[in-house]
Amino acid sequence: MALQDLTPQLRTRLSRMERAVGWFVMLAFLLLAFGFAYYIYNTAERKGWFRTKAPYFTFTTSANGLKPGDPVTLMGLAVGQITRMEPMPPEVFQYNIYVEFELKAPYFGYIWSEGSYAIVAPASLLGNRMLEVTKGTNGFPTYVFHPLRTTTVAEAKALPDLTNWAMAEELVAPAGTNLLAQPFYPLTNLDAIAEAKYTRVEIMHTSVHQKLMTGIWNDQDGRYEPYKKGNLYWLHSNETPAATEQLQAVIAQVQQALPGVFRLTNQLTAVLSNTATLTSNLNLIAVEARPAISNLTAALAGLDRPGALGERVLPPEVLQQLERTLGAATSTLTNASTNLTMLASNLNRSLDHLALITGNFSEQVAANPTLLRNVADTIVHADEFVQGLKKFWLFRHLFPPGPAAAAEGGATNAPLPRPSRTLSSPKAGGG
Repeated sequence: MALQDLTPQLRTRLSRMERAVGWFVMLAFLLLAFGFAYYIYNTAERKGWFRTKAPYFTFTTSANGLKPGDPVTLMGLAVGQITRMEPMPPEVFQYNIYVEFELKAPYFGYIWSEGSYAIVAPASLLGNRMLEVTKGTNGFPTYVFHPLRTTTVAEAKALPDLTNWAMAEELVAPAGTNLLAQPFYPLTNLDAIAEAKYTRVEIMHTSVHQKLMTGIWNDQDGRYEPYKKGNLYWLHSNETPAATEQLQAVIAQVQQALPGVFRLTNQLTAVLSNTATLTSNLNLIAVEARPAISNLTAALAGLDRPGALGERVLPPEVLQQLERTLGAATSTLTNASTNLTMLASNLNRSLDHLALITGNFSEQVAANPTLLRNVADTIVHADEFVQGLKKFWLFRHLFPPGPAAAAEGGATNAPLPRPSRTLSSPKAGGG
């Protein structure tokens, strides 16, 4: 049915319905567009599309386990990603793979000229590797966001507010290695710099902070250079071989060690067999030693009373002889003790008698004072009589000469020696 055939009321209702459907479609489109825009914004915010990114580069020996788009971590956090990987030209022998990556703000502020490295380490056992940067420990930030200016020393002295300006380079005294100035030092040493014959200095306005990088640190010149698009800071790398390469090296070592392991296994097998044989022999020895152990147990069981050990060690006849010997020794010792007692008593009586005799003699000497003189005279006369007999020729032979007499009269009384006769042969004697 054509639209013209409808009544005015139906046409009015239809037009209202069409407008409602149009508003609904427009609202749905706006909601879809808002949702898509929010998704894009959230994704960009999450991936850091709106953040400032600082570019860096490094070199690796191999590209195994790395690819563009892989995350770059700092202290375990994903702070950037690898953007480019290219092999070095064939004539460059020192480096193999050029790796370019970028770090998002504010994480590139942790990267300083000293202590920061790009570490390539294994990420899994499947050969994947990851790129990690380390926090700086000294030096200067790799990028600055303050406006740089190259000026003369005189112009630097004429600046209106020197507290808002700082040095942007290292200046060394010509006569030595002492630093006259270094980055971020205030402009308070300009006179010494002028005396050191420096005419131009690199300075930066520290009170102004821009969103994009204004300077990049030059390690060789020791100063900040104005940043230009395409400038990158070189982070030296510490590379660890991939897990597959390490596993391959371990497998090679295992293969080299397998013959020794097999020899050791054979030796262990021989040791185990010898141990089994020894155990079986020990079992036989234990079975054979059971009677001896039983006898020893029985012998030890009878040693819990006095004298049991002697009965076990000495035969009965030896014990009887030992008892008889000990009895005889006891009786002998008793008799000897009795005899010694009697002997001691007899000796005591003899000493008493001797004491009485000496006492009586002493009394006789005391009673007769001339007795000793008479005895002495008698002894002298007897000696003279004997000496006279020795000189009388009839009794001289009864007294043998002493040593002194032999010495005095040996020359006269000694017999004359017989002349020696020399024996000779009959032929020598002429007969």
